[in-house]
Amino acid sequence: MEIIPAIDLMGGRCVRLSQGDYDRCSVYTEDPVGMAHRFEKAGVERLHLVDLDGTRKGKVAHLDLLREICSLTRLGVDFSGGIKSEGEVQQVLEAGARWVTIGSMAQTNPGKVKSWITKYGAERIIIAADVREERVYINGWQRKSDKTVFDLIEQYDGVLMNLMCTDIERDGMFSGPSSGLYGKLRTMYPEIKLIASGGVRSVEDVKALYRLGVTSVIIGKAFYEGRLTWEEIVRMKL
Repeated sequence: MEIIPAIDLMGGRCVRLSQGDYDRCSVYTEDPVGMAHRFEKAGVERLHLVDLDGTRKGKVAHLDLLREICSLTRLGVDFSGGIKSEGEVQQVLEAGARWVTIGSMAQTNPGKVKSWITKYGAERIIIAADVREERVYINGWQRKSDKTVFDLIEQYDGVLMNLMCTDIERDGMFSGPSSGLYGKLRTMYPEIKLIASGGVRSVEDVKALYRLGVTSVIIGKAFYEGRLTWEEIVRMKL
């Protein structure tokens, strides 16, 4: 299983939100590029880079930091936040991202997102589902959609390769990952590469996700607050 640290960008800083609430924001460093270097030095190979300003505004806001991280490190970066057009997909890829993560647009305009998958390849597009009680939320987790995560997956039947699923209630709360939901997704859609996000607080949580067959797990706050170290992850030899 792949372990993916997260860097969430807001105002050029590395931050973390609690349950997606912009008013409950913790700032961890003013230097996201330096943080990316530290992850790389520790042996990390992949980074989840989230443009929170872009998510809130509906337009990519931190293309410069994406470009800098990609040019100054060897990290494979997946980038998300505010992507609404094919032009922005191209910009993100040209800036060096290896994957583009699509959230709200995947829900509101599946036809357009399917065309991006066809053009750029299913291996480079990640569909993001941010959920509360299996219901998908969009626009920076601010608006509940009329679909469940299972409805969303069915919309992309035959073209979906990568799914990133975040349990909003658990994100940044150290309450443990949503193992029940991830187990259900693995059983129903074993062919999809499932990226779990939200709630991871310990080595035991990571092991539990590994036993479920989760492909990758994103870890943010647990790294920043010292509850989990990369050395511990390496010793697990997953």
